[in-house]
Parts: sequence; structure tokens; C-alpha cells
Amino acid sequence: MSYLTAIVSPSTVVWPALTYRDAAAAIRFLRCAFGFQEGLVVPGRSGDDVAHAELRWPGGGGVMLRSAGAAAPRGSEPSFAGAVYVVTDDPDALYERARAAGAAVVRGLRDDSDYDSRGFAVRDPEGVLWSFGTYPGTC
Repeated sequence: MSYLTAIVSPSTVVWPALTYRDAAAAIRFLRCAFGFQEGLVVPGRSGDDVAHAELRWPGGGGVMLRSAGAAAPRGSEPSFAGAVYVVTDDPDALYERARAAGAAVVRGLRDDSDYDSRGFAVRDPEGVLWSFGTYPGTC
């Protein structure tokens, strides 16, 4: 089966959970750079904090995030740099969108014959590695 016909269905439910120093800025970046759709955003204790947010991916699933310390005493839970892989059916357009929004390119757009996939990897402003490609996994 070709990677173009094996895109993950919208019923796929995977929700990585990330912590950001500035979750509100992360939400704006993820929407602008990658096309995530804002779902639920629960304000934190202060006007700048996000206690919980859900951003949906058009192909199914999404990402949850919050501000560092939003559910714990301020400063007790640091943000961190994680890594997320997201399936997309149009990596070329998404790559250009991400670059235009200021994502730091880690691996440029390329074909990968080992996975019959096309994709790229970038970092968001807080260092989270976001990889996008057409490889839908084997499960």
C-alpha cells in the first residue's frame, strides 16, 4: 500500500501532553505554523497561564498542553523539550507554512525510502521537536 493511500483515519486518537513556559504563545504558534485547530482552552490561575488546552489535528487526534506550574505550585514543574510525530497528507505545503511561521528547520523536506514517506522536522520556539510525514505507522 502506498503512503498516499494509507493516511491515518480521523478516528485515530493520540494526544501527546506537553508543558510550555508560555502555553498561550505555543497555542498561537501551533495554530499558525502547523494548522492545529484550537479546541478547549482552560485559563490557569493567572491571566497568562493555561491550565489545560486541547488542539485538534485535522487528520485526527491532537495535542494537549499547559503552562509550566499551572497545576502545581509555581515553578515546581518545568517545561521540557519533547518530540512529536504527526501524519500529514501534504508535507510540502505544511513545510512551507511552518518555515513561514518561523519554525526552526532540523531536517528539511525529503523522501525517505525506508518508510515510503515524505516529511520534515522542525523545532517550535520552546524547543519541542515536531516531525511531520506521510508515514502512517504499521499498526
